[in-house]
Amino acid sequence: MRCPFCRNEDTKVIDSRVADEGQAIRRRRSCSSCGRRFSTVETAVLAVVKRNGVTEPFSREKVMRGVRRACQGRHVDEDDLAQLAQQVEEAVRASGAAEIPSNEVGLAILKPLRDLDEVAYLRFASVYRSFDSLEDFQREIDDLRDDEHSRHGEAVGVNGAVSAETVKGS
Repeated sequence: MRCPFCRNEDTKVIDSRVADEGQAIRRRRSCSSCGRRFSTVETAVLAVVKRNGVTEPFSREKVMRGVRRACQGRHVDEDDLAQLAQQVEEAVRASGAAEIPSNEVGLAILKPLRDLDEVAYLRFASVYRSFDSLEDFQREIDDLRDDEHSRHGEAVGVNGAVSAETVKGS
C-alpha cells in the first residue's frame, strides 16, 4: 500500500479490525519513510453483470432507488428500504461469486419486498418480469393470496373458497 503523504510503497499494518458488520476490514498503517499513520478499508468487490454485458460494482443505493420507485405512495420508510438493500446484498454475497448477473439481484429483491409491501412487490414484479397482460397480474395476485392463506393456516378449496384448518399435532 502506497503512503498517501509521501507516496512511499513501504508501509506496515499496525492494527486490523472488522468493520461494516463484517463486510470490510479497517487497517491502521504506518509509513516506514515519513512515519505518518493512515487508515485503509478493504472490502471484497461484488460486481453485477448487466444484460448488455457491462459490469459495475454492486450498489445498495441502486437497489434502494429501484425499490423506492415501486414503493412510491406506500407507507415504507427509509430504514425499511436500507434493511431490504442489506438483505439483498447479503443474499447475493452468499452465492460466493465475485460477479453476479443483474437478474439474480432482481430475484433477490423480490422475496424481501414481498414481505415488506405486497403492492410494491406487484409493481416491481410487473416491471422485472415484464408482465404483458391482466392474466400475469392475476396469477401473481393469486400466488400472493395462496401464500397468505397458507401462512395463516387456511386452505384454499377447489372452487377458490377459503376454510380455516388447525394444523396442530394429532
